[in-house]
Amino acid sequence: MAYQINKNVCVGCGACASNCPVAAINQKEDKYDIDFNTCVSCGACVGSCPVNAIEQQ
Repeated sequence: MAYQINKNVCVGCGACASNCPVAAINQKEDKYDIDFNTCVSCGACVGSCPVNAIEQQ
């Protein structure tokens, strides 16, 4: 299952993007977004988020 970033919780730190092995996370304005077509659902981003903004769909 793919992951999504809750934009209401995301603080825009970029920790998730730097931990994504397939570069599926990109900055959109001051928050981050996961490209579902690129995401391989590995979960590497989940543990790197300091505010727990990443959820599994």
